[in-house]
Amino acid sequence: MKRSFRLMRAPLLAAALMAATVALSANAADVKSGLKIAFVPKQINNPYEVIADDGGMAAIKEMKGDGKVVGPSDAGASSQVSYINTLITQRQNAIVIAANDANALVPYLKKAMSQNIKVVTFDSDTAPDGRQIFVNQVESEAIGRGQIQLLSKLIGGEGEFAILSATPNATNQNTWIKFMQDELKKPEYSKMKLVKIAYGNDDDQKSFVETQGLLQAYPNLKGIIAPTTVGIAAAARYIQSSPAKGKVMVTGLGTPNQMRAFIKNGTVKAFQLWDPGQLGYLAAYAAANLASGTITGKEGDSFEAGKLGKRTVGKSGEVILGPPTTFDSSNIDNFNF
Repeated sequence: MKRSFRLMRAPLLAAALMAATVALSANAADVKSGLKIAFVPKQINNPYEVIADDGGMAAIKEMKGDGKVVGPSDAGASSQVSYINTLITQRQNAIVIAANDANALVPYLKKAMSQNIKVVTFDSDTAPDGRQIFVNQVESEAIGRGQIQLLSKLIGGEGEFAILSATPNATNQNTWIKFMQDELKKPEYSKMKLVKIAYGNDDDQKSFVETQGLLQAYPNLKGIIAPTTVGIAAAARYIQSSPAKGKVMVTGLGTPNQMRAFIKNGTVKAFQLWDPGQLGYLAAYAAANLASGTITGKEGDSFEAGKLGKRTVGKSGEVILGPPTTFDSSNIDNFNF
């Protein structure tokens, strides 16, 4: 009986595989082959950005395009400008950029769009007139409020805490912090106090030193939120070898691979993130569909994004990847990125 059942399933399985192959081919057919798509990260050597860019390159390869990653080694507000100008000269079909500043890049990105180069921002947005689509990790409000909710659980709902951000001009960081501050106004957080917003400039050593400074300036500190992968790792590295270990809760946004050791040794109890590789992957598909003319970036447009399926453009040209994951000792070994 069991053998007969397996034999009966074989044609059904073959049919399902054929249908999936046809569907994937149809989706790929909507996108032009040979598209030149360039990714411009905040920093070329930022571990988080590397994962995101690799996801973008994988998607471009699936679509038989020509992808590359170029960008600065620092996260300065104007550091990306020269790369944008070069990509315009090279006549790329699309530029996918994680913006270091909401406004400084807009004139240059508008110049790109005027020459029919499609512009997608991801991870960190510009002002809306600087791009056609913004691929956001999660709804910004959910990230900001979620960070406060998580820290509250970690410190028992009371005590002083600080935020260790990236650069003062980082659009995503500032948006998340705005929602953190709004969340703090709720009665349930009346015993929590934000004492300082520090900036590590997405630099490991500066973030490390800023953490040290926070502990010295605020001896009653109970927690640090670092909504940046560079910042959270640097803060955890300092805390793990200091008397503050076990007393100051570090949380924020980090990748499982960079934070695993800190979870294992008890320095960090929990943190959050999405899959940055999927973020880059989705951004590449959005850019390719723009460049192929299958979408324009207006609200209601929809497109197929490979393994991530159908996506729809929302208000102000925003496309959402999905909800964040909370990582702790119970699940961190289930992830590898």
